[in-house]
Amino acid sequence: MKRFHVHVAVENLSQSKAFYASLFGVEPNVLEHDYAKWMLDDPKVNFAISQRGGRLGVDHLGIQADSAAELGEITGRLQDAELRIAKEEDAACCYARSDKTWAADPQGVRWESFVTHGLITTYGYDTSAEVLAAVEMPRAACCAPAPKAEAEAPPKAAACCGG
Repeated sequence: MKRFHVHVAVENLSQSKAFYASLFGVEPNVLEHDYAKWMLDDPKVNFAISQRGGRLGVDHLGIQADSAAELGEITGRLQDAELRIAKEEDAACCYARSDKTWAADPQGVRWESFVTHGLITTYGYDTSAEVLAAVEMPRAACCAPAPKAEAEAPPKAAACCGG
């Protein structure tokens, strides 16, 4: 069974963790100094937040597969839709090892389809520029370096529909 995936870049992990723990009614399954993840069954979602720099808000969406065969089916559907895709094998990202297929929808929303096959003790490395360029996406915040200093923090995202 597949699980919907949402990854949100946040400014303050502690505040955001408290909000989402309250919203979901449970503490995260994974909690690190720069990352938190809830593996929810109702709704069936892998919801992650990270404080890694870059633009705040929804970073990417995805589908987490339970097996390599399911990932292959998703990849095939993306290819059938004639979307440009990029594959990563044994990627180390978000405290996990995964095989991934990246795509971008016609509006440029990043989609990460993946199957996880192990955990790691570090956040991991950034998705390579070559992989992201293959699907014409800007560099993903997922696995980007953490901000170096408060002064280098990204600007706050503008409010929706505000002016």
